[in-house]
Amino acid sequence: MNGRLNERDPADLRRPFRYVLWAVLLAFSLLAVRLAYMQIVRGEEYRERSESNSVRLRKIKPYRGLILDGDRNVLVDNKSSFDLVYIPPRVMDIGPVIEKVRRLYEERGLKIANENPPSGKTRAFVPVCIERDISLAKVAVIEGHALDLPGLIVEVSPSRDYPEGEVMAHLLGYTGEISKEELEQAEGDHFGPGDIVGKDGVEKYLEPYLGGRSGMEQVEVNAAGRVVRSLGRVEPVSGYNVQLTVKRRIQRAAWEGLNGRPGAVVAMDPRDGSILALVSSPSFDPNLFRGGISAGDWVKLSRNPLAPLENRVVSGQYPPGSTYKLIVAAAALQEGILKDDTRFFCRGALEMGNRQFRCWNRGGHGWVNLHRAIVESCDVFFYQVGRLLGEERLARYARQFGLGDFTGIDLPREKKGLIPTAVWKEKRFKRPWHTGETLLTSIGQGYTLTTPLQLAVAYGALANGGTLWRPRLIRQIETADGRVIKAFPPERRGVVPIGEENLRRLRKALWGVVNEGGGTGGAARRPQGDVAGKTGTSQVVGETPGGRKRGKRYEDHALFVGFAPFRDPEIVVAVVVEHGGHGGGAAAPVAKKVIDAYFEDKAGEGGRR
Repeated sequence: MNGRLNERDPADLRRPFRYVLWAVLLAFSLLAVRLAYMQIVRGEEYRERSESNSVRLRKIKPYRGLILDGDRNVLVDNKSSFDLVYIPPRVMDIGPVIEKVRRLYEERGLKIANENPPSGKTRAFVPVCIERDISLAKVAVIEGHALDLPGLIVEVSPSRDYPEGEVMAHLLGYTGEISKEELEQAEGDHFGPGDIVGKDGVEKYLEPYLGGRSGMEQVEVNAAGRVVRSLGRVEPVSGYNVQLTVKRRIQRAAWEGLNGRPGAVVAMDPRDGSILALVSSPSFDPNLFRGGISAGDWVKLSRNPLAPLENRVVSGQYPPGSTYKLIVAAAALQEGILKDDTRFFCRGALEMGNRQFRCWNRGGHGWVNLHRAIVESCDVFFYQVGRLLGEERLARYARQFGLGDFTGIDLPREKKGLIPTAVWKEKRFKRPWHTGETLLTSIGQGYTLTTPLQLAVAYGALANGGTLWRPRLIRQIETADGRVIKAFPPERRGVVPIGEENLRRLRKALWGVVNEGGGTGGAARRPQGDVAGKTGTSQVVGETPGGRKRGKRYEDHALFVGFAPFRDPEIVVAVVVEHGGHGGGAAAPVAKKVIDAYFEDKAGEGGRR
């Protein structure tokens, strides 16, 4: 009995057991509700999050199209490069990651190429390119510390290779990462952040053809962001190839002819407007932009007073000097102002009012007709002709030769130059035109500005019988197997209103400039006697009272524009050597070198056939 008295009544145990049971049931109920909420209400969201942690879409960059010269030599190629990319596992500050990379580099004597890599907050799983086109030494550093650098990967991507370097830079341009402004202006969804696009030259002009289209790959990655396997892939589409009209051999000759001096050279086929060479000096190496140009290199280029980034052929605006006299002569012949027996006396200067307009030959040329005035470049003769023509007719004929307007070449940032008139001056300066300004205009001085390309186009019309061609830089766009997608045929812009007999007289005088005694262009003469052309010297500043210039940067610009062969022209060359002095001494030899290269190239083609 005592044992039963010491035992607890089962009724006393039921109450606490009931409480425990209810607590357990409540916990399981809450867990079930939470699981249902997560799987039913927010199941799709969590599935996406889970997949984004392990599955990622990766953009595959396409190879850009090749750029070939007229002989199908490769001017721009592609190569594989290594890019350092960071894929953040969650929103975080990228700054510490970059600092860690910087320290690892410095331990091995390496530097981050871009002094200002991306910084600040990142978005989860959105790749950020820290450094493009890194060296194998840097690849070894990153791969050797992979476990310490979660989210950092080395991607293999195509990049541009410019084997001709500075020689072709202004013609071909360069590529770089698309800017925010370019991305906003882009149409459709063809471009995205981090894409590489053309920034200048042919690369920019033909971006829709050269660029190709990116592909995509779905990959599974581990916790460190490393690819485990590919789940699917859409292949990228490479860009189309482009064949230019330029000849590499002639281009190199033009570059060597300038020999580092500031200036420009352009060679064109006067029969159809095809550009054979286009050189601007000083230049730059487009390979500097391949991995993102460093801040130091950019400062050197952008702050250089010689402006190496400027394409002087299309945007350099210079007084044409005596090369303009052929436009004046053409106008005077066509207007009937000059006859076969027209002569003017040059005693070294022409007086007008209280001012003297000097000839370059201070001793004077004596009595000269049109032929000798062109051969010896007599300023006084053209002062007289310009006064008879007047500024309006001078301007009208200049524009008909394509001066003072865009040529339409397939390159960005072309400038128009300037052909002045009384109306223009009144609007620009609120002052009237004076006869003295007409005299200066008639020898290519004063307000008149032309580009080297415009001079080549104008002299091309003199050489070919009057046809004004649109300069043609691109021959065709084609697939990798050579199928032509788009051709760029020659395009006539117009015909200059000069009679054939007058053009013949002008061409004969241009031949005399190079080949007759007393001609100013003798330095362009070849043994074949087949070059015709005109020298020019354009004044940068006036002389001091003692008749001397104030240092090298105030020296006159030297010009020469010519063509060959004389009887059936195939090439026209325009040369400007900044602060080079006289056109006959500085510019004419450059033109001769280019013309020699043209005929050597042509002879080589015949041998290959």
